[in-house]
Amino acid sequence: MSSRGPVRSNRLIATAAAARLDRFLAEHAEDLSRSAAARLIKSHLVRVNGQTADPADRVAVGDVVEFEIPEAYISDAEPEAIPLEILYEDEDLAVIDKPAGMVVHPAPGHHTGTLVHALLGRGGGWSAVGGVSRPGIVHRLDKGTSGLIVVARNDASHRALSAQLKDRSLSRTYMAIVRGLVKDDAGELEGPIGRDPKERKRMAVVSGGRYARTRYQVVERRGGHTLLRCDLDTGRTHQIRVHLAALGHPVTGDTEYGGGEAGVSRPLLHAWRLRLRHPRTGEEMSFEAPPPPDFENFWASLSNSPPRSPGHSVSPILVALARRSAGAAKRPRPGGG
Repeated sequence: MSSRGPVRSNRLIATAAAARLDRFLAEHAEDLSRSAAARLIKSHLVRVNGQTADPADRVAVGDVVEFEIPEAYISDAEPEAIPLEILYEDEDLAVIDKPAGMVVHPAPGHHTGTLVHALLGRGGGWSAVGGVSRPGIVHRLDKGTSGLIVVARNDASHRALSAQLKDRSLSRTYMAIVRGLVKDDAGELEGPIGRDPKERKRMAVVSGGRYARTRYQVVERRGGHTLLRCDLDTGRTHQIRVHLAALGHPVTGDTEYGGGEAGVSRPLLHAWRLRLRHPRTGEEMSFEAPPPPDFENFWASLSNSPPRSPGHSVSPILVALARRSAGAAKRPRPGGG
């Protein structure tokens, strides 16, 4: 094992039998493919009931499966010439519009084509605070989520941005298309988030989980779906997806949390707005990125509207959001004259 130690350790208890250990790990361990699981097992980094095992071994109900993924197992990323949509960049940070389908950092099963590989291919220095496999990465977006992410060019910027995430002065606003018609025009979703005890690859609202709060506002309702604006007050893994699923309105296309829909290949969740203070100058900065065509076109299809052309400069969804926000601003506050 490398002296750099493990990235993470996991302990799973099998609630159902499995024909193969590598398949069991792939189904229950986050971001671990079956081939990656097999490599871990062959490297004697997986134990079943305290004993090393083989990829083809059966898993019985009640078996305790423990495994570690050492940082050395995730090989150092090499620069790759991957185009990026850069909204802003200077010597301290960059703000990127990440496409859906791009993994943020290398992980088992994702050894190439990640945002980290693209950052290294862009050249220059990147912060090392997050470890050798995550240069520049201050926070993450799920593979299927599109939109804005900020990355750090140096360690001082990384620490400053991480502090803003902690004190919530770095704000992140998302758009989500969910299944069903959300009843309330606005609300707050609170529920502790942790590993789903039955499906360890997923997250869930569970007793003993980490505190999490998501605020939402309805933008529009149509065709059995609702367009939401979501603001994060915390940043737990899969937070918006878990909270909306718990509300009974999973994100459209999110097969992992009950939102699967024909013709939709990813969760329709988009990181629309990012606000922060520049780590060196203290300047307040705000960035916005319109939803990508698949998001826009699905919403348009619910009202038989024409799909948005790639070169069209005005996003109908952003127009609706602006109209909804203006209406909320004009609404009298309780107790007002």
